[in-house]
Amino acid sequence: MKLSHRQIDFFRAVMGTGHVTRAAELLHTSQPTVSRELARLEQVLGFALFERVKGRLKPTVRALALMDEVEQSYVGLERIAATAVALKGYAHGRLQLACLPALSHALLPDAVRRFALKQPEAAVGLTPIESPQLEAALSEQRFDLGLSERHEAPAACALETLLVADEVAVLPAGHALALKPVLMPADFAGQPFISFAPADPYRQQVDALFAAAGVERVLKLETPSAVSVCALVRQGLGLGIVNPLTALELAGEGLVVKPLSVSIPFHVALIRPSWRTEHPLRADFEAALAEAASALKTRLTRTEQA
Repeated sequence: MKLSHRQIDFFRAVMGTGHVTRAAELLHTSQPTVSRELARLEQVLGFALFERVKGRLKPTVRALALMDEVEQSYVGLERIAATAVALKGYAHGRLQLACLPALSHALLPDAVRRFALKQPEAAVGLTPIESPQLEAALSEQRFDLGLSERHEAPAACALETLLVADEVAVLPAGHALALKPVLMPADFAGQPFISFAPADPYRQQVDALFAAAGVERVLKLETPSAVSVCALVRQGLGLGIVNPLTALELAGEGLVVKPLSVSIPFHVALIRPSWRTEHPLRADFEAALAEAASALKTRLTRTEQA
């Protein structure tokens, strides 16, 4: 059985219009041509497709069943065509970015906003992944860009520092320490403190800092994320030390942010997979990230001076 795309096009047009003349107008051809192609199609298939009822073509049960298959094929073609049009403007040439969950709400929203102003038709896929799965995914070249807290590039990747800023203290509104412009390790003595998980590198740095200062805190609560620390602090359950990006985004509404007298650097790095073909919009997104990082640094400076 040798069917042609031309025959299927004519069949689909008649099914859609219910009339040979209208199908001919739709296909920019003549009525005899449509009738001839339908007759050839029925000859090839070996059964009738239409019955004439009051000047219109009524599809048979077999024609309706065949149309179901034809529509599935055309939906596929139309989807491919739409994707091709979108790719022309990179609307579906989606830039795939992997990042730590903390960065998906504290740095990237502003970067995406800035990027969208320059490339309104472009699409960005943001995938939050915890470390070390994040670095493994970037090594496997599964993303166009990555944002990590690591200081060393994962395998088959290049790393560039995007932002360095000190960790900050977070306190519930109304806490006595909220009146101090800067908090020292001694201020945390005897205070309920909300920590990260024991294996977290920032938890280890904070614990080492207080141990060196001889300060004992009340350690009852642990949680894996800076967002969760801030939420617990807001409920008055203790104090915490978190990255400045998350603290800045969540400040207010019961949460006070204060600088520390000691430096615990928070490092954000841009990671580029080395073997993945460079996305046409990667440079534009990197520029938006740099602008967002610079704006964050300015906000952090104003917060420290307030």
